[in-house]
Amino acid sequence: MIDHVSIAVRDLTASAAFYDRVLAPLGLVRMVERERTVGFGKRYPEFWLNLREGMTPVAADTGSHVCLRAPDEDAVRAFHAAALEFGGTDSGAPGPRQAAVTTYYGAFIHDPNGNKIEAVTFPKSD
Repeated sequence: MIDHVSIAVRDLTASAAFYDRVLAPLGLVRMVERERTVGFGKRYPEFWLNLREGMTPVAADTGSHVCLRAPDEDAVRAFHAAALEFGGTDSGAPGPRQAAVTTYYGAFIHDPNGNKIEAVTFPKSD
């Protein structure tokens, strides 16, 4: 099981402000601030931003992304809307999707650094 993930960003202050807004609907808040890193989480930092001033934007076609769990479909929509409002780009509008094992509701964005982030929630089973 994965404990936490880190992504690289060119501007830590701007990226932290972006993620303050984008992660709030998912229940993640800024928990740790250091000179070159910021950690977001619920009970402990699970999602980290690491400053890499000289990095070039991540190519959209790398195939890698980070998926974060949302409590419900409204949170997925709010995550996507906040990302677009604060400088992210759409990479898959909120909606139902078919995964390998089940259906889910998700949305994909690229942050201002090019990192692909997904928010997902799974339908409640009977």
